[in-house]
Amino acid sequence: MKVSGFTFIRNASLLGYPVRESILSILPICDEFIVNVGDSDDDTYDIVASINNSRIRIIRSQWNEKMVTKGFVYAQQKMIAHYNCTGDWAFYLEADEVVHEDDLPKIIDCMQRYLDDKEVEALVFDYIHFYCNQNTILEGPGWLRRAPRIIRNTLRVYSPDGLFFLVLDKNRKGRYPKAALTNAKIYHYGRMRQEEKFITKINAISRYWNHPPEEFNYGSIDPFIVKEFKGTHPAVISSWLPKDPQPLILDKNYRLTTKDIRQRLKSMAERLFRVDLSRKHFKLVR
Repeated sequence: MKVSGFTFIRNASLLGYPVRESILSILPICDEFIVNVGDSDDDTYDIVASINNSRIRIIRSQWNEKMVTKGFVYAQQKMIAHYNCTGDWAFYLEADEVVHEDDLPKIIDCMQRYLDDKEVEALVFDYIHFYCNQNTILEGPGWLRRAPRIIRNTLRVYSPDGLFFLVLDKNRKGRYPKAALTNAKIYHYGRMRQEEKFITKINAISRYWNHPPEEFNYGSIDPFIVKEFKGTHPAVISSWLPKDPQPLILDKNYRLTTKDIRQRLKSMAERLFRVDLSRKHFKLVR
C-alpha cells in the first residue's frame, strides 16, 4: 500500500498558517507528500523546504488572480497537488489542519482494511474547530463535524471550490464519495490566529469569492456554540501554540443573527430526534 499526502499553500507566514506542523503531523504515514506552493510574498517556500525530507515533493505554481468566482482558484490549486499523487490513497490536509499522533495507527489500519474494498472510496474524519485560543472550540450543526480527507486515488475526482471531493461516474454530474469512518480527528486551527492575522487572512482570501472585505472580532459569536476543549493537542503543534493565549471575551451586546437562530433550532431538533443535521459531503457505507 502506498500513501500520498498532499496540500497547497501560499503566504503561510503572512496569514498565520501552521503548514509545517500540518505536514509533519501525517508525514510519518506517507510514502510521498506533494506540496503545491503558490507564488508568495513571504518565506512560504523556505518553510516547506526546511522540513528537508526526501518524501516531500514541492511544486511551484502561479495563481490565477482573475479567477474570483466562488473560490475556484482554491480548487485549481488543490487539484494541482492531488493530480500529482501516485499512491493508492491520497490524504489531503489543509494548511491549518493537524492530525494527532495517537490517531496515526488507526488511520493506517483503516487504509489497509479498506484497500481492496472498492465500495469504500473515501475515509472520513471527525473535526475539532478551535476558536480564538487553544482552550476553546466551537460545536454545532453549522460547523463541519465530519469530512473525507483520504480519497481512493483511482477515482475520477475533482474538488469544487477546494472544499470537498466529487466523484465523476459520468461527465456531467458528480456525486459525493462513498465512505467509511476512521474514528480519527482533524484538529482545525484556522480560527485560532491572532485577531489581526485572522482579519488579514479573511480580507486576503475574500477576493477569490468575490466578497468585499469584512470586519471581525472573536467576541461577536453565539455563546451557545462555544465550548471548552478538554483534550490534548497533537505534539507537533505545541511550539506553534501561543504560551499566553488571548482570552475569548464574548460580546454581551451581541445580537443573534438569523443564521444563529436557525442553528439553535437545528441543535434542538438534533437533541429531540437524535439526528445529525450538519453538512455531509459523503455517503457513509461502512
